[in-house]
Amino acid sequence: MLDIIKAHLNERMSKEEKVHLVREDLQVIILKILYDLGMFRHLAFVGETALRVLFGLRRFSEDLDFSLIRKKGYNFNKFSTAIEYQLKKYGLSVDVKKNDLKIVQRAMFRFKNILVSLELSDMKEQKLSIGLEIDARPLKGWKTDISLLSKVFVFTVTHYDLSSLYATKLHACFFRKYVKGRDFYDLVWYLGKKILPNFVLLNNAIAQTETKKVVVTEKNFEEFLLEKMAKVDFAKVRKDVERFLIDKEELRLLNKKLIKELLTK
Repeated sequence: MLDIIKAHLNERMSKEEKVHLVREDLQVIILKILYDLGMFRHLAFVGETALRVLFGLRRFSEDLDFSLIRKKGYNFNKFSTAIEYQLKKYGLSVDVKKNDLKIVQRAMFRFKNILVSLELSDMKEQKLSIGLEIDARPLKGWKTDISLLSKVFVFTVTHYDLSSLYATKLHACFFRKYVKGRDFYDLVWYLGKKILPNFVLLNNAIAQTETKKVVVTEKNFEEFLLEKMAKVDFAKVRKDVERFLIDKEELRLLNKKLIKELLTK
């Protein structure tokens, strides 16, 4: 498996880009294991890594996020242990730290020696980590889709449809307690797709976290975005997202004037 991962790297890449690509190959391997275990009967792939892996988002992402869509027959501890076992069968040295909290379940897979083996680090103790997080009580209103993934392996992945993914991203952009620049890069990507979010899911998310009632509809969606965007510090946005971008010139896309133009068109 290390030979396959190494074949995806070339000398023109920076060390940072190579590490991102190694992590991405490991993410795909974990997704393939989930497919082989039949876990996509229970889980829907969500979040920014889903955009990157399934829809070609032009930035890297670190963790794997899922929503639990079918509880019957699901056991977090058993399935996370099975992932660890299968990763080792692929010849990867890994340990896992996990919790099985009722609402958000998380496993951290820490790959040992891989960066040294690929000559990306001189420190034998350095590990490359991938978090796997499952929302065991997702909000109502989501819709799912299935996509074929053809990278390293060929298999299918169940995931939130784009409108539902868009809704969760909007909530993250404007109702998170801190600014995460990666969210706004993704938002520009969605705006370019000319689609509308899943308003049922978006409003359920807002109602869960906000005391003040906010209802977003197709009629007031543009007004909602313009009002929220006016409060965003785009200097912080650009600083946060820069290390995840393949092309640093894309930082110029993250400015209020351009986003306003995309909205009003």
